[in-house]
Amino acid sequence: MSGISLESAGYLSLLRYLSTRSDDDRRELQASDSDMIVPGFVNPVPVSVLPSDIFNRDGYTAYVKIVQRLQDVNGIILNTFSELERYSVNSFSGGGRYPHVYTVGPLLNLIKRQPANNNSDLDGILKWLDDQPECSVVFLCFGTAGSFSPAQVKEMATGLEQSECRFLWSLRVSSSPPHNHQSTTANGDDLPEGFMERVSGRGMVIRGWAPQAEVLAHKAIGCFVSHCGWNSIIESLWHGVPIVTWPLYAEQHFNAFTLVKELGLSVEIKRLDSKKDHDGGHDHNIVMGDEIARAVRCVMDSDSEIRKKVKEMAGIGGKSMLEGGSSFDSIGQFISMNFSV
Repeated sequence: MSGISLESAGYLSLLRYLSTRSDDDRRELQASDSDMIVPGFVNPVPVSVLPSDIFNRDGYTAYVKIVQRLQDVNGIILNTFSELERYSVNSFSGGGRYPHVYTVGPLLNLIKRQPANNNSDLDGILKWLDDQPECSVVFLCFGTAGSFSPAQVKEMATGLEQSECRFLWSLRVSSSPPHNHQSTTANGDDLPEGFMERVSGRGMVIRGWAPQAEVLAHKAIGCFVSHCGWNSIIESLWHGVPIVTWPLYAEQHFNAFTLVKELGLSVEIKRLDSKKDHDGGHDHNIVMGDEIARAVRCVMDSDSEIRKKVKEMAGIGGKSMLEGGSSFDSIGQFISMNFSV
């Protein structure tokens, strides 16, 4: 049967590399701040961007087992397109122990989604966006488990105020800390006093669920401050929205590194360090407001080279799904190789 991986080609390259290392190498990585030369990457990969659970024995073993299972399947399906990650995709073209890699993306759900409780203010959000100029709004959204400490929320508010940009901020309320242990419940009292009054007319704060797919598709959105889950990256690129990276846990730091350093399609809002974020909860992990304002302004600049590159990549991604495109052809090859009578 065929193997299916919805991660990027770069992430698959990393797993392949780690599967060649011993447990002694794992312990060395844990104590190291150096870079690794990983086949499939142009740039050295910092140890600091590896998923934090790689640094413990059970997590490392789980990653190795995933790669070992992939060697026994007929093919690997990736939600990417060859033009986006050409270097990593090409690193699997030489055959060897691994099955054929099929790039079939960008795959995303364009059907409007509603939250489980059906109490969405989707209409109000979209109406507010309708009143904003094109490409003028910064959208901040951090997935289903992305919440922040009260101190960090205040700095985020300060940065948005200093940026002088319009913004739509999904401020998730959580009853328990998320995976990276640095975040706690965010509520209205965590915002600086008078913040909502000072940003009235140019800022909107959503409590809890945000209709990410619908928001990214809106013409008013000019920038996406994201946790860098792969699905969020694909959605943002599809709509031609440049990303400011704010990874929190799991493979998100690695995804952010790929976007910023390998592909040159994003600006980082914080130093990429999964180990510090996982062990954190301390003041030294807080991103200051002026850093947030700087990163947002950089991407929102109409002359931003990153903005131009993302728009170009969005067009390439769309064409890859059309007849004769790279992903269209790859899907056909997969069907032919695995389902032909």
